[in-house]
Amino acid sequence: MAELRLAHWRLGAFYFFYFAALGSLIPYWGMYLRSLGYGAEAIGSLLAVIMATKIVAPNIWGWIADHRQQRMGVVRLASWLAALAFAAVFIAEGMGELMLVMIVFSFFWNASLPQFEAVTMSHLGDDSHRYSIIRLWGSVGFVVAVALLGLLIDRLGAAILPWIILALLLTIALASHWVCDRGRLAVSNHQDSLWGIVRQPAVASLLVVCFLMQMSHGPYYAFYSIYLDEHGYPSNIIGLLWALGVMAEIAVFIIMHRLIPRFGLRRLLLWSLLVTSLRWFLIARFVDDAVILLFAQLLHAASFGIYHAVVITLFHRWFTGRHQGRGQALYSSISFGAGGAIGSFYSGYAWEGLGAEATFMIAALASLLAFAVAWWGLVAETRQA
Repeated sequence: MAELRLAHWRLGAFYFFYFAALGSLIPYWGMYLRSLGYGAEAIGSLLAVIMATKIVAPNIWGWIADHRQQRMGVVRLASWLAALAFAAVFIAEGMGELMLVMIVFSFFWNASLPQFEAVTMSHLGDDSHRYSIIRLWGSVGFVVAVALLGLLIDRLGAAILPWIILALLLTIALASHWVCDRGRLAVSNHQDSLWGIVRQPAVASLLVVCFLMQMSHGPYYAFYSIYLDEHGYPSNIIGLLWALGVMAEIAVFIIMHRLIPRFGLRRLLLWSLLVTSLRWFLIARFVDDAVILLFAQLLHAASFGIYHAVVITLFHRWFTGRHQGRGQALYSSISFGAGGAIGSFYSGYAWEGLGAEATFMIAALASLLAFAVAWWGLVAETRQA
């Protein structure tokens, strides 16, 4: 029991530092790029590159990890190379060089998390519904990062951001050495190919849902901080709003192991998709109303917390044995990769051409479409959940 508890703390530490880095990169990278003189289209494109590499990178590294049966070896190598690649930000000149640096950095950065998710599930074994208890430490790291960075940027300016991110990337690499693989990877009893699993109607529907859901987050991740800044919110308040959303996510993670058995995966997923659509609508129409904006941030509990815990559980259930690592990689590449890239890319052009409100309304429609796909495509999951 003591050994298992120690393993859980080490898993939690990796999540803490990984998402602290993400909490530094996603909310503030757009503001940093704007401080360098880049416009909305350029910012959207540079952020889209980070997401786009998730289409390819997790699948390549997932294939390597599953065949070599050394997931943590992949995590460690990718973490160190990501830190090394990001250091080139300090010598990159112009958008072309910065784009190249971000492509190389994110190719390694996007390799580690899907494999680490698979490692976590392996450690949990039959207690996979308790995943959220460990994953919540990532949310804590995100909260700490966004809250502290908001204060630091107000006092020292956005130029401090790359140094903070680099320090966190090095800490992630060190933390990766605290966790070991849990024995040999299990071999599935069935002989279905990866494509055989993917083409099942419920699995294919979920992949479409993941794509649309993450696409709907594009304006939020790329321009939410800029949006608030343009409406007069100071950096420390922006950071606290980001933190509030993730604190709501943490609260959900704490109780997800009770919610899943009680309500079922399908019902929770449908609820999270509807709430997400409402969230983007509120942000679009009521950005100047602080009370409504606070409420919209609390809805992050559903738009990410419930949604992510449900999807991770479903992928762990459907992609077993030798497909486990590639299943998590597929989730990352379809949602955070393809969906995130399209979301960042379209939001940059929509922001310039249609305005902020219309951009978030498009996001609300995307999550509503995801609800429709889940409603019709995941009927069978009602019986399984």
